[in-house]
Amino acid sequence: MAKWMLTAKKADFEGISKKHNIDPVIARIMRNRDICTEYEIDQYLYGKLEDLHNPFLMKDMRKGTDFIADAINKQEQIRIMGDYDIDGVCSTYILEEGLSFCGAIVDCVIPHRTKDGYGINTRLIEEAKKDGIKTIITCDNGISAFEQILLANSLDINVIVTDHHEIPYEDTKEGRFYKIPPAVAVIDPKQEDCNYPYKGICGGVVAYKFVEALCITMNKDEEQVTQLMRKLLEIAAFATVGDVMELRDENRIIVKYGLKNMEHTQNIGLKALMDATQIAGKKITPFHVGFVLGPCMNATGRLDTAARALHLLNSKDTNEAAQIAGDLKALNDSRKDMTLKGVEQAIEVISKQGMQEDKVLVIYIPDCHESIAGIIAGRIKELYQKPVFVLTKGEEGVKGSGRSIEAYSMYEEMNQFKELFTKFGGHKMAAGLSMPEASVTEFRKKINENCSLKEEDFEPRVQIDVAMPISYITKDLIMQMDLLEPFGNGNEKPVFAQKEIAFLSGRIMGKNKNVGKYLVCDENKIQYELIYFGDIENFNQYICEKFGEQEVEQLYKNRSQTIKLSIVYYPGINEYMGKTSIQLVMQHFC
Repeated sequence: MAKWMLTAKKADFEGISKKHNIDPVIARIMRNRDICTEYEIDQYLYGKLEDLHNPFLMKDMRKGTDFIADAINKQEQIRIMGDYDIDGVCSTYILEEGLSFCGAIVDCVIPHRTKDGYGINTRLIEEAKKDGIKTIITCDNGISAFEQILLANSLDINVIVTDHHEIPYEDTKEGRFYKIPPAVAVIDPKQEDCNYPYKGICGGVVAYKFVEALCITMNKDEEQVTQLMRKLLEIAAFATVGDVMELRDENRIIVKYGLKNMEHTQNIGLKALMDATQIAGKKITPFHVGFVLGPCMNATGRLDTAARALHLLNSKDTNEAAQIAGDLKALNDSRKDMTLKGVEQAIEVISKQGMQEDKVLVIYIPDCHESIAGIIAGRIKELYQKPVFVLTKGEEGVKGSGRSIEAYSMYEEMNQFKELFTKFGGHKMAAGLSMPEASVTEFRKKINENCSLKEEDFEPRVQIDVAMPISYITKDLIMQMDLLEPFGNGNEKPVFAQKEIAFLSGRIMGKNKNVGKYLVCDENKIQYELIYFGDIENFNQYICEKFGEQEVEQLYKNRSQTIKLSIVYYPGINEYMGKTSIQLVMQHFC
């Protein structure tokens, strides 16, 4: 059972409430997300596109756009090199659209996951030289390509890096040394001396900012630029959610307005994917991008080639777009099946190799498709609440992906054993790596011996915003909660808690009998409808152990008298036959 934690950050909630005409509960929720200053509150509640940061605040932005503008004016051929995930595909599309709008002769290359690996590489650079490319602009990669960019320089190819990943470094006796690639311009807000106000943007947003700055540099028509940036905004939002960026600062504004645009998208390919996944016509939320549309875009890069996802976004024919969208959905369905099998294999490896006591799980599954290693690592992390690396056998040695827990900085820890890897990169919560097969055992040993995680770090936690009686919930409060959207990473949907909720009756619903609908009441005997989408079997087992088997039977016969539980919930509005009522959605219970 997860440990429940009540967030108790202090502020003048009544004062904030009166000043902004919001419920004190809304003020408390914002404070829980560290929205404190007047500027932050105003931006969080009412931020507009006009409030996005100036792209020229990013280090090397002017240098990069000046160089590309000159290349466009000279009609030199430019090649965009992206990446094979959602962010990489969206970044590539954004740059291609923006450069084409500015009159560039431009083409795109997205590396093949298994043949090329991540980012710009020797083969792609040599191929660019043969094709007469004068300038390469990277997106969502390049910050760690020091040697590759040296090669490009030696072949008289200019490189502009646009990226958002952590800057590679080495710790020496003199201090930490950051290894910046020798490109014409390196545009990455993570650089220490970059003055950009918000560091947490994805590659797609860096590309979006580059296009905006390029249009300004080349004095493009303001009205036409506004139309272009509106068109690209939904793709930048897609990339932000797909790359699991925190929905804070300008990310929140980009996603808020970008998803609204997406509901009426003019992009034929994106519309076809929404049709294929049956979400066209709905209010688009980060959930739809992160768990419905995004995985389809990612699946082609995992099991085929990400060039197909880029082709979808570029499609100008509805029939072609429908065909590609259908193929992407089918690939994702196949990926789901492969993932289930991979998770089962991983659990078996943990058991057979006695890894249950390891603080960091290093799981080697040779025959696992390398493209789903990260997804499997994520699933195993959720099951065991531990950092996880899933390794697979590649054409040369071993490849793998890692997923971490909040208390463990994966990239920092891997830096201590960099000699084990042929290549690695990432950030606090996720990483990718390559290594000789002979190093797998040593890696597992060292990463665990050096691990300083304590028992409490592995305990799952439920962070509660407010301990609030359900009697406080009103339709007006629920409507005010819309101000807090969009919800997602870094801006989770708020949850509340109350003790001693009586469960009066219930029934199991759904095709797979996996939804519970209950009538509950509080200490004032006021009744509410409550829905539970969790593990119904586990819920019934808990009631059985706590109150007895007979009480479970009585609950579903509408005659329960003794079942009282503490619940974590969030409120919503249920609409049925033209009538609206408050409905509670239970997240956890004890």
